[in-house]
Amino acid sequence: MKTLRIATRKSPLALWQTEHVAALLKASHPELEIEFVPLSTRGDELLDRSLAAIGGKGLFLKELELAMLRGEADCAVHSLKDVPMVLEPGFVMPAVIARGSHADAWVSNDFDSIAALPAGARVGTSSLRRKAQLRALRQDLQIDDLRGNVNSRLAKLDAGQYQAILLACAGLERLGFAERIRARLDAPDWLPAPAQGAIAVECREDAADIRALLLALDDADTRCCVSAERAMNRALDGSCHVPVAALARLEGETLYLQGLVGDAQSGAQVRAESRAPRQQAEALGQQVAAMLLAQGAADFIA
Repeated sequence: MKTLRIATRKSPLALWQTEHVAALLKASHPELEIEFVPLSTRGDELLDRSLAAIGGKGLFLKELELAMLRGEADCAVHSLKDVPMVLEPGFVMPAVIARGSHADAWVSNDFDSIAALPAGARVGTSSLRRKAQLRALRQDLQIDDLRGNVNSRLAKLDAGQYQAILLACAGLERLGFAERIRARLDAPDWLPAPAQGAIAVECREDAADIRALLLALDDADTRCCVSAERAMNRALDGSCHVPVAALARLEGETLYLQGLVGDAQSGAQVRAESRAPRQQAEALGQQVAAMLLAQGAADFIA
């Protein structure tokens, strides 16, 4: 193969992620030419409603997968947290890149923490998971949807539309906005979206040469952790319609998984955690999901 065509969304963060993957590929295959195929997805275009209202995070993938089916692209780069728990038939994910920060970012020009916000303050986030965890801490806040790319969300904060917003640390760091992170929201008190901070590369299942090329980029530790998180989410039938959070960490050869299911309106939540050998990542995810369901998680999911 002389040229690899990579489908990508057009947002600055998506392009950064694609450039990162391209740099890794060039490092191992200096002779390889790489061509970007930037595409606009329905998830990028429909910004006036929440993702849950317009069909979910799979909207960020559809156009990229169609480009691969039409033969216009060889692979596609995604934020793994946006990838549905089950891929469309005919597609595989040969590479999960070494994970960036998994934490959420508290971004505010005036307030150091959630606790410091005045009563009734307006906070922006489109994530039901973040809303549920905010509600558990502060019932009095006004939590409003916030869609768009990182730059536009920061602009809305700076224009005074919100007193604070919640974003992913990884996105801010990758785009050079690390200084905007006022505080990191992290485990055990706050859990991220399953696979947050990880980048995945997808291709057609029948493209053996592409799969072989991409396999060299796969990070075993990251894949282990996100496999447990995504297995938990899959067992819960989780999606952007359900406030599900998960974080897996390796402790030597042992995998430690924490999970949460919440209610974005009341702030009620259930939590569970367990450990298993790293080779049992999928089973660990299913176990923690069963523990959550035993505590009543099904009520939130319903």
